[in-house]
Amino acid sequence: MAVTLVLGGARSGKSSFAQAQAEAAGQGGRLVMIATGQALDEEMRQRIEQHRAERGEAWVTVEAPVDLLAALGALRRGDVAVVDCLTLWLTNLMLADMDLEAAAGALVAAVQAMQNPLWLVSNEVGLGIVPENTMARRFRDAAGRLHRQLAAVADHVVLVVAGLPVVVK
Repeated sequence: MAVTLVLGGARSGKSSFAQAQAEAAGQGGRLVMIATGQALDEEMRQRIEQHRAERGEAWVTVEAPVDLLAALGALRRGDVAVVDCLTLWLTNLMLADMDLEAAAGALVAAVQAMQNPLWLVSNEVGLGIVPENTMARRFRDAAGRLHRQLAAVADHVVLVVAGLPVVVK
């Protein structure tokens, strides 16, 4: 089955693009949103609720802030899935002081073995200035490495700019 990596900046339309593509690809199976965000404050709680409302009842939401591999492994035959988003997942791993390189390698292996149509949504954070602090640079570098590894194994890579999808691969 096809795996698509969808990259873009904040509010670029990447999640909407991935959801629309997944809905169009639906083959009678469940539409599964694997959400990595956590409601750690009121503003984020409201964002999560808004996203759920916008998706509607057609989507099953699976919360996977850290254990993304378990969520991917629990997909049923015929499910169509979107992971939103990998940069939040990396952030959660960093805050839990987990091994980012090992987690990225495990994710790449899981993606290579994927039997379901899958869209992986992530923020492209490497196009700006070099961050001023060590943690931000570590995050930017980890995201860049993860994107590069996933792009190598994905069937398709799309960069969403101002709501417009640009096919990269």
